[in-house]
This record gives sequence, C-alpha cells and structure tokens, in this order.
Amino acid sequence: MDERRTTSGSGPADRSAKDRVGSVDPYGFERSEDFDYDSYEELMSQYLVVLTRRSIKWSKMLKGKSKVQKNVKLKRYIRKGIPNEHRCEVWMATSGAHDQLEKNPGYYHSLLSCEHDPKLVETICTDLNRTFPDNVHFRRSNGSSLQKPLYNVLLAYGHHNPAVGYCQGMNFIAGYLLIITKNEEKSFWLMDALLGRILPDYYSPAMLGLKTDQEVLGELVKVKIPRVWRVMMDNNVMWTLVVSRWFICLYIDVLPVETVLRIWDCIFYEGSKILFRVALTLIHQNQSLIEKAQSLPDVCQSFKDSTRGSFVDECHSFMQKIFTEPGSLSSSTLAKLRATCRSRIIEEES
Repeated sequence: MDERRTTSGSGPADRSAKDRVGSVDPYGFERSEDFDYDSYEELMSQYLVVLTRRSIKWSKMLKGKSKVQKNVKLKRYIRKGIPNEHRCEVWMATSGAHDQLEKNPGYYHSLLSCEHDPKLVETICTDLNRTFPDNVHFRRSNGSSLQKPLYNVLLAYGHHNPAVGYCQGMNFIAGYLLIITKNEEKSFWLMDALLGRILPDYYSPAMLGLKTDQEVLGELVKVKIPRVWRVMMDNNVMWTLVVSRWFICLYIDVLPVETVLRIWDCIFYEGSKILFRVALTLIHQNQSLIEKAQSLPDVCQSFKDSTRGSFVDECHSFMQKIFTEPGSLSSSTLAKLRATCRSRIIEEES
C-alpha cells in the first residue's frame, strides 16, 4: 500500500518532495535551484526497486568469495549496475588496482613522505578550492572535509607519474574516487589504473591519447551517424570543442552523478571503449537536435543540450541503450582507428 496516499495529518504526504528528497544528494552535491524534486522522486521510486533487486543478486554472487573473479556473469552484472556497498571492492578488483596495492605495500605512504616538488604542490593547491564547490564534503568548513585526502592523492600520483604530474581534470576524478572509496590509498591505485592503463596519454603534457580518441569518435560518427558528421564539417567544428570535456572528465559534471557512476562501473571492467559507446549514444539520440544547428555556437549548444533531460537522468535505461544503440564496436576496430588517427595527429603537429 502507498503510504503517501493513505497517511493523513503531518506525515510524509504533507511534506513537499524537496523535504522528502533533501537539498543535497546522497553523494554530497547540492541540488540546483531549478531541480525538479517531484520528477526525481518518481524516478527514484522506480530505480530503488531495481537497486534493491540488484543488491540482493550481488550479495548472493559475492557471498563467501575472497576475490572478485572476472567472468561473463560478472560483466553482465556490472552492466546492470554495481550497488554502492560493493562498488569500491569491484572497481578495485576489475581494474587491477587491488593487485597493485597488494604488490606495493606502503608505497602510497612513501610517496607522501618523500620530498615534494614545490611546483607540483603549488599547482595542486590552486585547484583544490575549485574542486566540487557545490559538494558539502569538499568544503574546508566541513570537519571531515575531503580536501586534505584529495591533496594527498593528487600529490602522491604526481610523484608516482612525473611524466604526467598534475593537470586539470585529475582533481575531479580523484574527488569522485574519494566519494566512493572513502579511502586515499584505494583512490590512488584506482587513479593509477585509469590514467596509467585504461586512458594512457590522456593527461600527459601532449595529451596525445585524448586528441587521438576525439578524432576516433569523429571517424565513428562519420560511419555510424553520417548526417551529424556532415553538420560538423559544414560548420567547421572540431571535435575537441564539443567532446573534450566528456572524455577528460569521464563525464563528471556533464551527466548526472548516478549515471556517471554507472558508466565508471563499466569503464573499470571493459576499458575506454565505454567512453565511445556513451558519446555515440548521446549523439545518436540527439541527432535531430544537432542537425538543426546553423552555426558553430549552435552546434556547441546542441551538444550541451544533449547531456540533459530524462534520457540521461534515467541511468538504468540509458546504460541499456549504450550497449545497443551504437551497434558493434570491437577492440580491433578501435585499435586500427587509433593507430590511423594517432599517426595523422603526430604528422600534423611535427
């Protein structure tokens, strides 16, 4: 029976959706002034049923197991979403971060105790206050602020990978990892998995990996969504203008938190091809909107608009779409396109 319909007096039925949901989401992000509480409550009432069902299945699968093993069943489960209580453990296992942590005991803390590069420290400190200002967990006024752990993770990573050091975008990734893991060392090793293995050369000074993947997306759109590719060409719009933020921030601050986490679930298991699946789905779903663009600003705005609305809010159905809508996307196809695009970029920049 629906309590909201049957309760009288000063019970839940008499409170606004805002009072019931709260002005801060479960991850500490403040909701915007125009946030639609009623739609969110309706959406979550349906999604919570899915989450509860998934949580029971995950608990059964992981019960009595000391280690998460990669297999077809796990991949299927991950695509349907990892419950928050298992997210850290599964990310660590599927990304290889857990193995690295076990092979290198004390390494993270040794990086924090070594002599620090003043330039690295200064660059990181400049970005700390810019990291999720709308999140209560990252405010200095908060007694248990995540600013110090964030600083530590970024500093340790900068010393661990001096070729990359620190660049903008990394603070948001480390911040998301800390929100989920609530553990500095685990966040550090997950960053190592993402930046070192899953997305190599995305954050190096030349950003060759990022540039390459943006061009690869263009080639995929040319084949799979040719009319959008034509709009890009006609308006002389470079892919970097519309998708660099999607890729470098792994959709943070581009898509809703719950949707981003579902995307990350799959990235840690299946790798960077998930970034393309998400991008192609967003573009395909908003093809008619993009086709109406008459100028470069119009194209940029249509891409921004494509990341808003019920399609991306409903993370469960959205994730089902990314595995069907773009069609086949094999690792060998991506490898060939990357080799071609990489060579072209190197030639153009030389």
